[in-house]
Amino acid sequence: MQFNGIVFIVGAGPGDPELLTLKGARMLESADIVLYAGSLVNERILERCRPDCQKVNSADMTLEDQVSLMTRACREGRAVVRLHTGDPCLYGAISEQISRLRENGIGCEIVPGVSSFQGAAARLGLEYTIPGGTQTLICTRLEGRTPVPAAEDIERLASHGASLVLFLSAGMAGDAARKCVSAGMPGNTPAAWIYRATWDDERSCVTTLEELPRSMENAGIENHALIIIGECLNRDRGARSLLYTGDFEGGRA
Repeated sequence: MQFNGIVFIVGAGPGDPELLTLKGARMLESADIVLYAGSLVNERILERCRPDCQKVNSADMTLEDQVSLMTRACREGRAVVRLHTGDPCLYGAISEQISRLRENGIGCEIVPGVSSFQGAAARLGLEYTIPGGTQTLICTRLEGRTPVPAAEDIERLASHGASLVLFLSAGMAGDAARKCVSAGMPGNTPAAWIYRATWDDERSCVTTLEELPRSMENAGIENHALIIIGECLNRDRGARSLLYTGDFEGGRA
């Protein structure tokens, strides 16, 4: 694997080491140094690294520390991997890393990963886009320390009736439920939380929008969990895709 002064930003997947992509695995096996996102990345994934690979936990590092380390390693001719949880394109804070690395003359290449929202769907056995129902999935978060544009407030987004996946919002389930109901969602709308989807200690619960905050509080869930809201969780919806009907015209998948 040729790195040639490039930092490879690799998606580690949602947690299960077997959900790492083949390309991501090859990058780890070739790396001289791996900067990984602390407790968010399953350390069993790092077992793919060579024994002499330098593995650095970035949890206590500033952006400047990370960029400095990766820049120095690249200039020394070392093969550098920045390992992110899930897929780096969602809440990965990679744009600021890429920008600063490029200012230092260091190129970047992204290797996609399986996102936690995909791992969660697999574990819960659901399809976000429903035949005969919503064809839209909204991935968002509630405002906390990181602001959210007013046009993307959960109350506005919930009014569309699309499937919702809330990242980084486990500690604000009450706010999420209240705003969704205010947007017109019935209190009995299906809702679920899933803690550390695909990890060995995964936990989850399918409930209703009005019961969601109490369910999470009783389970002690305050972080590392996704919230899913919508009819996609209704396993008895009974709709059928037109793709496999007898009168469907066009190519089938």
